[in-house]
Amino acid sequence: MGRHSRFFTTNKKGEIYELKKELNSEHRQERSDAVKKVIASMTVGKDVSGLFPDVLKNMQTDDIELKKLVYLYLMNYAKTQPELVILAVNTFVKDSDDPNPLIRALSIRTMGCIRVEKIIDYLTEPLRRAVKDENPYVRKTAAICVAKLYEIEPKMTEEQEFIELLKDMVSDVNPMVVANAVIELTDIHQESPEKYTFKVNENMANKLLLALNECTEWGQIAILNAMVDYKPHDSKEAEAICDRVLPRLQHANGAVVLSAVKILLINMRFIKEQDPISMFCKKMAPPLVTLLSNPPEFQYIALRNISIVLQKYPQVLSNEIRVFFCKYNDPLYVKLEKLDILIHLSHSKNIDQLLSELKEYANEVDVEFVRRSVNAIGRCAIKISDAAERCIHVLLDLIHTGVSYVVQEAIVVIKDIFRKYPQTYEGIIPQLCENVDVLDEPEAKAALSWIVGEYAENITNADDLIRFFLDNFTEENSQVQLQLLTAAVKLFLKKPNESQVLVQEILQVASMECDNADIRDRAYIYWRLLSTDPQAAKAVVLSEKPPIAGKNQELSLALLDTLISEIGTLASVYHKPAETFVAGKKYGADNVAKAVLKQKHMDDYDNEEEEEEVNAPSENIKQAIEGNEIGDLLDLDWSSEPVANNAAVASHVNNVLDDLLLLNNNNAISNNDGVMKLFDSRPAPPINTTTTQQRQQPAIDPFANLL
Repeated sequence: MGRHSRFFTTNKKGEIYELKKELNSEHRQERSDAVKKVIASMTVGKDVSGLFPDVLKNMQTDDIELKKLVYLYLMNYAKTQPELVILAVNTFVKDSDDPNPLIRALSIRTMGCIRVEKIIDYLTEPLRRAVKDENPYVRKTAAICVAKLYEIEPKMTEEQEFIELLKDMVSDVNPMVVANAVIELTDIHQESPEKYTFKVNENMANKLLLALNECTEWGQIAILNAMVDYKPHDSKEAEAICDRVLPRLQHANGAVVLSAVKILLINMRFIKEQDPISMFCKKMAPPLVTLLSNPPEFQYIALRNISIVLQKYPQVLSNEIRVFFCKYNDPLYVKLEKLDILIHLSHSKNIDQLLSELKEYANEVDVEFVRRSVNAIGRCAIKISDAAERCIHVLLDLIHTGVSYVVQEAIVVIKDIFRKYPQTYEGIIPQLCENVDVLDEPEAKAALSWIVGEYAENITNADDLIRFFLDNFTEENSQVQLQLLTAAVKLFLKKPNESQVLVQEILQVASMECDNADIRDRAYIYWRLLSTDPQAAKAVVLSEKPPIAGKNQELSLALLDTLISEIGTLASVYHKPAETFVAGKKYGADNVAKAVLKQKHMDDYDNEEEEEEVNAPSENIKQAIEGNEIGDLLDLDWSSEPVANNAAVASHVNNVLDDLLLLNNNNAISNNDGVMKLFDSRPAPPINTTTTQQRQQPAIDPFANLL
C-alpha cells in the first residue's frame, strides 16, 4: 500500500474549494467572477448546491448584475436548501422596498419563483405593495407573482384578496400591466373554473381594446383571447370591435393575425348589414395569404385554420385560388390540405383552371397525392353540377392511362357521381367494366360491384362480371362481399331468367361458407325475402336512393361555431373541440354532443326547446345510430320515401319485414309463380341455433367506435 499512496494524495483542493474561496474574497470583482463561475457550472449540470451559504452572502450588493445571478442561483437550489433560504428573507423584503424599480421587481419575482412554503408568509406584504407600486414594471411583475402564489397557496391568495387586486389591474393605465393581469386571471380561471370566472364586461372590453395597440405581441394575443367570450349588445358595437381589431391583421406574428381573425369572425355574426361583412372578409384575405409564405409546418397550421374560415365565409378567399396550388417541393401533408381548400374555393367560373391543375397532380409520382387528386376531381363534380360532365371527361382520360391506382380511385369517385346524378352518365359504364382485371383494392371492387348491380339492366354481361368476383368470394374483403351479394340480388330481381343459378350460388356461399356474421345475416335476409315475396323484395332492394350530398367533407354548423372561437389553438388544427382531447378530463359521446349542441345557437340559450335538446343528447344519438344501422343492413337509406306509391304496398312490405325479423319460414307466400318456382325447389336454410366452433364470433359492441 505504501508504494501506491501517492495516487490517493494531491495538493489540489478541487474546484468547489477554489470557488468557495473566491466567493468569500475581500475583492468585489473576484466575488462577482466567482458567482458567474458558479452559474456557469450550474448551467452545464454540475452540482454546486454545496456553495449555497457562500453564494447567499453575496446577496447584499449594489451590483444589479451580481444580484440577478445570486437570485437565479437561489431559485434553482431553494428546494434543496429550504432551511437556508429563510436567511435570504430579510434581503428580499429589503429589496422589495428599494428605490430602484428593477430591484423591487426582481425581489418580488424571485420570491414568487421560490416554491418553499416557509417563505410564503413573508411574501404577502411585499406583494401587496408591489401590486400598487407606482412603477408599471413592478406592477406587471406583481401580477405574475399573484398567479404563482395561487398555485402554491390558493387559500391564502383568496384570504388576502389578491385576486380582487388582480382584477382591478385590468383597468390599469399601462397596457403591459393590463395584458399581464389578463393572462394571469385566465390562468387562475383555467386552474379553478368552478371558483373564479373571468368574464369581460362592456367597460372592461373598451379598456382592453384601448390597451391593444401598445401591448407586446403576446399581450395582444392574451387580450384578443379574453375578448372571445364577450358578446356585443348590438350590431354597431360588434362593428366597432371589428374596426378596432382590424389593424392587428397587419402584425408580423402569425398568432396575432389568427387571434384577430377569430375576433372578427365571432363579432361578424352579430352584424346585420351585409356591406360591413363583405368589407371585413376582403380585409382578412391578404393576411391569411401571407401566412402561406412561412415554412411548411407553419403553412399546415395556417391551412387548417383557413379551412375553418372558408367553411364559414367562402367569399374571404374566393379570388385567391391560385395561392393554394401545390408546389413541387411541398410536403404531402401540406398538399393534402391545399387540395381540400381548392375544393372549397371551386365554383363554375374557375373549375376549368382547377381541373387542369388537378389533372397534372394526377400524373405525379406520389401515389397518395395522386389518389387524393383524382378524388378531388370527383368531389368537384358532386359540388358543381354544371361542371360534372367536364369532370367525367377528365376522369375517363385518367382511366385511359391504365395506371392501376389511378383507375381504381377514378372508379370509386365515379360511383359517387352516379349517386349524385342518377340516370345521367350511364354511357361510360362499359369503359369502367373494361378495367375489371386491374382492380385489386377492396374499395374499387366494391364500387364496381355497386355500379354493376345498380345498372344491371343496361349491362349485357353483368352476370359475367359478378361471376368474375364470385370465383374468389370467400377470400374477398367483407366490404366487397357485401356489395357483391347485394349486386347479385339486384341482378336477379332485374333479370330473373338469366341469373337464377348465379344468385343461388352466391347465397349458398355467403350463408354457409363465410365466417363473417354480417355476410351470413345479409344472405339469410335476402334468401328469406326472395322466398317470401319477390315483389316486396323489389320494393325493398330496388328502392330509389336519395342522391348523396356534396358537403360530406365539411364540418357541422355546431362544430364549426365551436372551432371558430378556438382558432389559433390545437382545437383548430385537430378540427375537434378542445374538450375532446384536454388531458385529465373524460368525455364520452354524450359529453361531446352536449359541448357541440351548446354552441349550436349561442344567441338563444333561453330557448326551452334547445335546453331539452342539450340535456338529452343520448336519445338523439341512439336514434341516429339505430337509423344508420338499419339503413346499412340492406344497403338502403330508410330516410327516403318508399318506391311503392300506395299505402297498401308499403304496409305489405312492412309486414314482410316483420316476418323476416321473426324468421318464420312457414309464412312463405307461394302465389308468385314466376320467380317462386326457383326458391320452391330450394327452400331457405333454417337458422341453426347451435353455433359451430368455426363460426363462433367474438362479441362486438356496435357503439364501441362511436363512443
